[in-house]
Amino acid sequence: MRVIGFDPGINVTGFGILDYTKRNAKAHGYGVIKPPKNKSLAERLLYLHDETMKLMKKFKPNVVAVEDTFYHKNFKSALMLGQARGVIILAAARNEITCAEFAPKKVKQSVVGNGNATKEQVQFMVQNILKLKDAPTPLDSSDALAVGLCYINQQQFVQ
Repeated sequence: MRVIGFDPGINVTGFGILDYTKRNAKAHGYGVIKPPKNKSLAERLLYLHDETMKLMKKFKPNVVAVEDTFYHKNFKSALMLGQARGVIILAAARNEITCAEFAPKKVKQSVVGNGNATKEQVQFMVQNILKLKDAPTPLDSSDALAVGLCYINQQQFVQ
């Protein structure tokens, strides 16, 4: 089975593609989507949508896992993050792909064992769990892989 994890953002969205069986998860690829900063919000959201659609068409995931919006001191930032999430969820729906959402603390707890882990701790654990030669960079991509691993861990617990 294949899952794509997303760490949504208006400026940078991380993605991580994982293949898994009952006993094994393997990174198939990861990276970031960076909409042009000189574009309007609507154009950046459209760019994110188009790139997300391309990823889903190319890699044909069974599931899309998305990190949920966390509380932001800056209300405007939280709204923009929610818009990026909405675009990803829309792309999953357009492709008829199941979408799962996870709170950031749940992702960190699932991968690191600590819901308050730093991005660097998440990156370190993702590298070790997936037996990657190098740490996935930028941090947005390791966060996206962690979201995918959270989904996988939840499925293994359910089964």
